[in-house]
Amino acid sequence: MTRNVVGGFVLAVMAALVVGLGEFLGLDLQHVALLGAALGGVIGLVPDRNPWQRIVGFGVGFVFAWIGFAVRAAVLPDSAGGRAVAAFLVLAACMVVSAATLTRLPLWSMLVGAAAIVGAYEETYTNAPSQFVRESPAAATTVLLAAALGYLATAFLGPQILANRADEADRTPHDEIAPTHDETVSETAP
Repeated sequence: MTRNVVGGFVLAVMAALVVGLGEFLGLDLQHVALLGAALGGVIGLVPDRNPWQRIVGFGVGFVFAWIGFAVRAAVLPDSAGGRAVAAFLVLAACMVVSAATLTRLPLWSMLVGAAAIVGAYEETYTNAPSQFVRESPAAATTVLLAAALGYLATAFLGPQILANRADEADRTPHDEIAPTHDETVSETAP
C-alpha cells in the first residue's frame, strides 16, 4: 500500500514537472501533462507482458495513429467519413500487429499509444489540417515526454502489483469465494 501511495505521489510530481519544464523551456506542455503522464503511468502500472513489449506496443500504436493523421491530411476528406476511415485503419493495423506477434505486443498498449497522440493533437489538427507537417511533431514530442515521465514514475509498481495479486489469491481459500450467479441458480433449481 505504501509503495502505491509513493508511486502515485511520484506520478503527480512528474506531471507537475512536465508543466514546469515546459514553462522553463518555452514549450506548450500544459495541455498534455496530465494526459501523457497518466497514459505513461498506465504502461508502467499494468503488469502484462514485459516492459519492453508494453513500450514497443505503445510506440507502434502511437506511430500508427500519427500516420492516421498524415493520411487524413493527405488523402481523406475532412469529414466524419474521413475520420471514420482513419480510425478504422489505425485500429485495424494495431489489431493486425498484435495478432501477428501472437499478442507479444499487447493490443491494449497500442491503443494507449494511439490515444496519446490523438488526445494531444486532435484539436490542433481539427483547427488546421494543412499544418500537419509543421505542428504534429511538437504535439508528438510533448506528449511523449509526458508519457515517458509518467512511465518512469510508475514502472517499478507493475511487478509489485502482480506480486500483491498473487499473494491475495494464495491467501483466499477457494471455499470462501462467493458462488457465481450461475452456481446460485443451479443450487436453487429443482
